[in-house]
Amino acid sequence: MTTVRLNDDIDNKLVLLKDVEKTTKTEIIKRAIVEYYEHHIQEKTPYELGENLFGRAGSEKDLSQNYKIKLKGRLNEKHAH
Repeated sequence: MTTVRLNDDIDNKLVLLKDVEKTTKTEIIKRAIVEYYEHHIQEKTPYELGENLFGRAGSEKDLSQNYKIKLKGRLNEKHAH
């Protein structure tokens, strides 16, 4: 369960909507959250949703281009005789 504190202006608007729509405050708040979600989240691509998570492993920018060279260097370091 979630509790929401509203200032008087927003609460008055909510009461007006409740009376016009002939429903409850709770139902109006639920609809508003669903509408907000659909507008802000649903329109984003999977990349946009995870963009802030990409590249967090500290990999170098050119890793995909030079991976063979880097791998060979690490293997030589590990197995140097």
